Amino acid sequence: MTERSSKRVFSPHQAFKYAYHTIGRLPGGVFWLPVALGGISFLLISQPATWLTLTIAGLAMGLMIFLMASGLSLVFGLMDVLNFGHSAFISFGAFIAASILSWHAGWLQADSVLLNGAALFLALLGAVSFACIAGWFFETVIIKPVYKDHLRQILITMGALIVCEQLILVVWGGIPLTVPRPAFLQGSVLLGQVPIEVYRLFALLMGLVIYAGLYWLFNATRAGLLVRAGVENREMVEALGYRIDRLFLAVFIGGSALAALGGAIWAGYETMISPALGTEMMTLVFIVVIIGGPGSIQGTLLGALLVGLTGNYLGYLAPKMALATNMLLMLSVLLWRPNGLKPVAS
Repeated sequence: MTERSSKRVFSPHQAFKYAYHTIGRLPGGVFWLPVALGGISFLLISQPATWLTLTIAGLAMGLMIFLMASGLSLVFGLMDVLNFGHSAFISFGAFIAASILSWHAGWLQADSVLLNGAALFLALLGAVSFACIAGWFFETVIIKPVYKDHLRQILITMGALIVCEQLILVVWGGIPLTVPRPAFLQGSVLLGQVPIEVYRLFALLMGLVIYAGLYWLFNATRAGLLVRAGVENREMVEALGYRIDRLFLAVFIGGSALAALGGAIWAGYETMISPALGTEMMTLVFIVVIIGGPGSIQGTLLGALLVGLTGNYLGYLAPKMALATNMLLMLSVLLWRPNGLKPVAS
């Protein structure tokens, strides 16, 4: 055997695949991927303060994207509905929340945290309430007639998205809208010697709370069990006397509410929104769902965190690659995980 043949040479794809399977055998499996990504970026950036700032921002962005993408993941994975109009709920949630916050500008700038919190609560409640009503109408009138027909779903939901964007133009106009923040969410706090925006910490906390609630709902309640059973064997669940149509309607309404909640929080993060918000977020949300695996709450969280962290790290290390980051990440995942990182069946 020659010296050349005795050495095993890995191609970049083989090395990446080997590293992934090594991580997959660890306790927690693919959930170590964001940790591995953070460790590699720490070595490359070599500036702890900068790395910490980018990491907190990436985690906050990832959890906001999770809020917007989780509803689509549930609708796509559990109901087999390709809803390209999902991003319309993100836009409406953002604009309704921004309007309510503007109406309560006095409360937002008051010295009372109670008044600040009340204005924020009303804004989020208004966005979610509208999305629940709109979600019920959307599923009943637009989606229900095209179940199990993906081509018609794409066409009709894309048309609905265009109509919704025109409605936003009619109501709010085409000028970007400034979104005020409550006084208690303004400014920064020091984490060691690193200033971290308070709003990013708020977004991070909200995302974790919603994730915990969804995980509990679909893994520890009768309603979650029935939804998952209805996906596997609809006829059997209906034979037991349960109305699967109503359960799926509830899933769609819940997904719409999550999209609006994510849009409302994203609006406060950006502080300025335009009617094109839904179109801009649609591609990003679909990428996250594909990376994580449709129907998987855990996969959606993992995909959103990877997108948020990768975008921040590469935006700092290689700014020219920033625009292609998400597509490259999705392609890398799909090369060896065609069903996503954490599909429902896993």
